[in-house]
Amino acid sequence: MSSPAADVAVEVVRLLTVKGETLAVAESLTGGVVAAEITAVPGASKAFRGSVTAYATELKHELLGVDATLLAARGAVDPQVASQMAAGVRKALGADWGIATTGVAGPEPQDGKPVGTVFVAVDGPLAEFSGVIGGGKVTALRLNGDRAEIRMESVRSVLALLLEGLASELTGNERTQDTERNGGF
Repeated sequence: MSSPAADVAVEVVRLLTVKGETLAVAESLTGGVVAAEITAVPGASKAFRGSVTAYATELKHELLGVDATLLAARGAVDPQVASQMAAGVRKALGADWGIATTGVAGPEPQDGKPVGTVFVAVDGPLAEFSGVIGGGKVTALRLNGDRAEIRMESVRSVLALLLEGLASELTGNERTQDTERNGGF
C-alpha cells in the first residue's frame, strides 16, 4: 500500500512531465524525504532537477540565498525563510518550480517555536506563486504526532501545495486556450 505522500508524488511527476516543466526541492526538517518520494516515482528524471538538504541554518543562506538578517532575526522556522528557500532552490538548480520545507519535528522546540510548527512553500512560474513581495506561496502547519509523523505530513503537505499550483496553472492555460477558441471573449 502506498503512502499519501507517494500518491501525491506520482501525480506531481505526472503533471510536471505532461507540462514539460521541472522541479527543485529545498529541505530542512524533512531531510531529503521529499526528494526521495519524488525520485521513487518511475520517470521522475524527466521532471526532477535535484535537491538541497540545508539542515544547518547557515546553509540556508549560503546555498539557497535566504537573507542572513532574516535568519538572524527570526530563525530558520519562519514563513519568509520557507518562501526564500523555495525561490532560492528554483534559481540555484534552474527549475520551473521550487518547493521547500522548514520546521520543528522535535523532540525539542527550536528558535522559540513549538514542535509541530512547519512551513512549506512553493515558488513557480505563475504570478500568484512568484514575483510577489516575499515570493511564492507558503502554508503554515501546526502538526501533531511524533517526529516521524510530523516529517511525513510535512512531505505530503509540500507536495499537495505544489500539486495545487500545477493544477491551477493547467486550469489557467485551459482558460486561455478556451478564450482564444471562442473569439477572445
